[in-house]
Amino acid sequence: MGGVLIPDALKQLDLMQSDDIRATIENEVRYANITIIEGIGASQYGIGMVCARIAEIVLRDERAVIPIGVFNSKLGVTLSLPGVVGRDGCLQILDPPLSNVEQVALKRCIETLHKAQGRIR
Repeated sequence: MGGVLIPDALKQLDLMQSDDIRATIENEVRYANITIIEGIGASQYGIGMVCARIAEIVLRDERAVIPIGVFNSKLGVTLSLPGVVGRDGCLQILDPPLSNVEQVALKRCIETLHKAQGRIR
């Protein structure tokens, strides 16, 4: 949240946090699209809202930090990571702090993407 880790933000705001806050957030993010479909019968509205927001960021040259899919030359694949977006596209990819478990999962994701690229070529 604004560059502050969620557990730290919850603590600063004197909000309760459960022991499984990470699992709860992951589950909500993972199934957000299904929630949209169940609520309004289609997912294109959520996609449309995101596209409109990205267009607004580019048009206004906001240099906003958002998760954005872009080719990462350091990793050799395209994936979504936080990036600074403005009129000239993704100006910088940010490396979020990751736990050991998250680092392993990201590495596995990158390996899967490299294998998929190999099958396409």
